[in-house]
Amino acid sequence: MRKTTATPADVARRMGGIPAQPVRKEPGSMAESLIPDGGTAARAVAPGAESAPQPAGSEGAPQAVASGADDAVLGVIAGAGPVSRTGERPTVRLRDVGPDEQPRYAPEWLELREPADAAARSMELLDPLRIRLANLPGRGGLAIHDLGCGTGSMGRWLAPRLDGAQHWILHDRDPYLLHFAAVASPRAAADGSRVTVETRRGDVARLTPDALLGASLVTASALLDVLTREEVETLAAACAGAGCPALLTLSVAGRVELSAPDPLDDEIAAAFNDHQRRGGLLGPDSVTVACEAFAAHGATVKVHPSPWRLGPENVGLTAQWLRGWVGAAVEERPALAERAEAYLAARLAACAAGELHVTVHHSDLLALARPTGGA
Repeated sequence: MRKTTATPADVARRMGGIPAQPVRKEPGSMAESLIPDGGTAARAVAPGAESAPQPAGSEGAPQAVASGADDAVLGVIAGAGPVSRTGERPTVRLRDVGPDEQPRYAPEWLELREPADAAARSMELLDPLRIRLANLPGRGGLAIHDLGCGTGSMGRWLAPRLDGAQHWILHDRDPYLLHFAAVASPRAAADGSRVTVETRRGDVARLTPDALLGASLVTASALLDVLTREEVETLAAACAGAGCPALLTLSVAGRVELSAPDPLDDEIAAAFNDHQRRGGLLGPDSVTVACEAFAAHGATVKVHPSPWRLGPENVGLTAQWLRGWVGAAVEERPALAERAEAYLAARLAACAAGELHVTVHHSDLLALARPTGGA
């Protein structure tokens, strides 16, 4: 499910705020990385170790060491894969993308927003999720699919809050982000049980019918709002077919509150929301559509607010968000440009002075599908 609408981070990069990743050539063949699995797969460096990526030829991507015939694939990159093996089912169907297409998100932006994301995610949805996971039939451990994982912030937040052995399958199209996600993944659950990680590279266009076979849980952050109605309905159908719950966090709600209200606030917010709906994407309508889609398949759906609350301690994130928010609004409605320039300058000055407080509303959704009774 490819992120095609410019986010605040994307626009901020164009305005000189956040540096984009360099365009890289991508190897033609990749192998999956299992961390740690005690077997023969490529292993990433554990957090806290000497883990600076080393260039692999002209690709500029971290190189993995393959051990074993099945992993002896040219161009193996840690955290990028998979290569199909005998008896292995495909997990996602991929959109075709050009080899030089630039990644959508810079690690710098994802790192900048991670503390705010962690503080915003709803703790209230964890108890019903834990109860459902504890009662899943026939599970020897949890198999968790994280869609559009980025640098792995969802796993770092959720894995230490769940009991029991966990195997996370991280999905993203960017091999750099997958590498970071694998390296920085947690190694232990809340009760000390082992957490392992597998990465799968690609843009998810739609889940195959057996994509979630054996899945215990599907997670995603900031994903629903960049999907189409069809993609959300397909995701809901896949979760229902697998009988697995879905925890889908930090979807934009279309509402922003700033201290010292300005007459232009609402106009910019409306233009930004229209920008998020470009190309048939759901933007701030995504949670409503997702609730309908999951409920239509018999799931129990719970929604809880998960706002960013940004103050003087978040000056860096607030400034980048402001640039992107206003920039996207102007891109949608160019007539705003002159007034928006003065508005942005004033807001950024207040931010730098530690005087600006912003609430960016999001919603978290937990969909509890009816268990199927099988793995």
